[in-house]
Amino acid sequence: MPLNDMQIRRAKPEAKAYTLGDGQGLSLLIEPNGSKSWRFRYRFAGKPKMISLGVYPTITLADARSRRDDARKLVAEGKNPSEVRKEQKIALQTESESAFEKIATEWHQMKSAKWSEGYASDIMEAFQNDIFPYVGTRPIGEIKPLELLNVLRKIERRGALEKMRKVR
Repeated sequence: MPLNDMQIRRAKPEAKAYTLGDGQGLSLLIEPNGSKSWRFRYRFAGKPKMISLGVYPTITLADARSRRDDARKLVAEGKNPSEVRKEQKIALQTESESAFEKIATEWHQMKSAKWSEGYASDIMEAFQNDIFPYVGTRPIGEIKPLELLNVLRKIERRGALEKMRKVR
């Protein structure tokens, strides 16, 4: 029988963890410490699998059902929801590691040993004030040369020609 919000709110912790089933593989795990988390059980490649869908009340019953349905679609397409989630997590991590600001900062640290202190601080100041606000959070592979040219033109229009030459 499907769960309702009242049943979930009334579920009290016991000495051992227990689950309340909602149907189609979705269940709510109630831990002895009182935490409640959504689980989805499924079979993939003939083996039973389980994936966590989040914590109640952050993830509501409707959200958990929606996530379960999304995971069921992946299984129907022959994809393991757990593996898909791992791939997405790796892609996000790789994207944040390849952010322009991170790479530019690493480059600056590597090069600044060869520069005077004043020159190194000028370059970093130019990055922070003129470049990072426009392209700092974007993955470096997505930034096109024309976008950087537009950033340089903004510096040029401001009349900071020496700064533009340094960051070029």
